[in-house]
Amino acid sequence: MRLSTKSRYDTRAMLDIAINYEKGPVSVKSLSQRQNISVKYMEQLIPLLKLAGLIKSIRGSGGGYTLNKDTDQIKLRDIIDALEGSIFPVDCVDNPETCNRVEKCVTYEIWKNIQDAINKVLDSLTLADMVERQLKKTA
Repeated sequence: MRLSTKSRYDTRAMLDIAINYEKGPVSVKSLSQRQNISVKYMEQLIPLLKLAGLIKSIRGSGGGYTLNKDTDQIKLRDIIDALEGSIFPVDCVDNPETCNRVEKCVTYEIWKNIQDAINKVLDSLTLADMVERQLKKTA
């Protein structure tokens, strides 16, 4: 299972917006420069975060994007779900009714354990946690 580029890039974008939150709204141009992501691609991704209610836009000469919630209120799951929807290693974990082998299938149990581990990480990390980790790495 692999997360898409858009999930990786928008997670970085959210982290960048959070780190620069005190400085005011972050423009797409400055965001794309710091994250080494094209402006054109970033302009396609940012609306997904806005649609999910994670960021809001500020108009005007000093405008850009800012967080719509506190960093401790945004989980990594919120960011990934905004871009990927629910993620599952195999279809039967998402919808057990699609497979008549679920009750007797050892591999279903393994895929379910993998999904549970992924969910644990996505639900346990907040944007505040990621900011703290990033600041330690760059200190």
